[in-house]
Amino acid sequence: MEMKKIHSVKLRAIGYDSRERILRVEFEDGSAIDYSGVGGDVWRTLSTTGSAWSYYRDNIEEEYTGRRGRVQPKGTSQALQDLFKAPGEDSSSG
Repeated sequence: MEMKKIHSVKLRAIGYDSRERILRVEFEDGSAIDYSGVGGDVWRTLSTTGSAWSYYRDNIEEEYTGRRGRVQPKGTSQALQDLFKAPGEDSSSG
């Protein structure tokens, strides 16, 4: 899913999979929510509105079922981080 960076109060990026009808909303704190069953009209409005946060709160947050997750920074994975950690370093610290 291709993500579109947006300039909003608490939103970082949004993306939409038209085939699966899944809308992903990424927040400034690094969390993300995937909403299922979202129509293309909702995506188009969200992606073009000047007030994405308000539109999200009023039309998406309570209207659709969401699944929470975390945004994985591009190019990083736990396996790669573990590979290059210092000897004796715990993988959970850092």
